[in-house]
Amino acid sequence: MTDAVGTSTLGNRISLAQMAVDVLTTADGRAKTAKSRAYAAQWKTARAAGEPLEIGQATPPEHPARPEKPDLLSPRDVPKRKPGSPAGRIALLHAVAHIELNAVDLHWDIIARFTDVPMPLGFYDDWVQAADEESNHFNMMCDCLEAMDSHYGALPAHAGMWRAAIDTAEDLLGRLAIVPMVLEARGLDVTPGMIDIFKKAGETQAVGCLETIYAEEVSHVAYGSKWFNFLCGRDNIDPKEEFHKLVRHYFKGGLKPPFNEEKRADAGLPPDFYWPLADQYPAHVR
Repeated sequence: MTDAVGTSTLGNRISLAQMAVDVLTTADGRAKTAKSRAYAAQWKTARAAGEPLEIGQATPPEHPARPEKPDLLSPRDVPKRKPGSPAGRIALLHAVAHIELNAVDLHWDIIARFTDVPMPLGFYDDWVQAADEESNHFNMMCDCLEAMDSHYGALPAHAGMWRAAIDTAEDLLGRLAIVPMVLEARGLDVTPGMIDIFKKAGETQAVGCLETIYAEEVSHVAYGSKWFNFLCGRDNIDPKEEFHKLVRHYFKGGLKPPFNEEKRADAGLPPDFYWPLADQYPAHVR
C-alpha cells in the first residue's frame, strides 16, 4: 500500500513504476489525478535535485480501476447530442473529461508496462509531465461540468478507449504509434472546432480550459513522435514505413481528415506519415 507522496506504508520510497500502478489501481477520478499530480511533483523534484527515483518494475493491471459511474457503452450506443444546446455542450465536456481520464492512465501505463525496454530518463520525464497535464485537464473539465450543474459520471461514456492499450500491451513502438501519434493527434484536429462551439455560446470557462488542453496536447503528440523516432533510429528501422505498418495493424479503418497540418507539424508529424493512411490523400504526399 502507498500514499500519494510516494512512500509505502512501511516508510520506504517507492519506485516510479510502483507509483504508476498505484495511479492505475485508484478508481475515483479526483483521487486518481491527485495521486498522479503528487507523484509527478515528486519525480520532478528528485530529478531537479539530481537524485532521480528508481524506475523499478511493477505489474500494471490489464484495465485501470474506474468509478462506478459513468456507465461505459459501446461507441454506437452512446447517445448523440447536438452541441448547440446546453445539454449538448455538457455532453461534449463530459466526453472530453472521459478522454482525459483515460489519457492519465495511458501515460502512467506506458511508464509501468515497458520497463523491460531500456530507455533514457528523458522518456520518463516526458510521460510523467504528460500524465501531470492530463490530470489537470481532467480536473478542469470536472470543474466546468460542475459549474454547469453536472458532473463526471452523470452521462454514459465510450467503453472502447482502453482498446489501444490492450492491443499494444507488448509493443512499445505500437503503443507510441497508436496512442500519441494517432489518437492524441486526432485531438489536435477536432479541438479548435470545440473551442468555437463554446465561444459562440459565451462559455468562457470552457473556452479557457479547452485552449489550455489544445496547447499542451501538442507536446504529448511530440513526445510520441520523439520516442518513436528514437526507437526506430536505435534499431535502424525506417520510421515512416514502420508507422504505416503499425497503424494498419493496430488501428481499424483509415485516419479521418481534415488534419490540423500546422499543429501536427509542430508535434513532429509530417504529412507523409498520416495522409497515406487516410482513404484519400493528395498526390504531393504520396
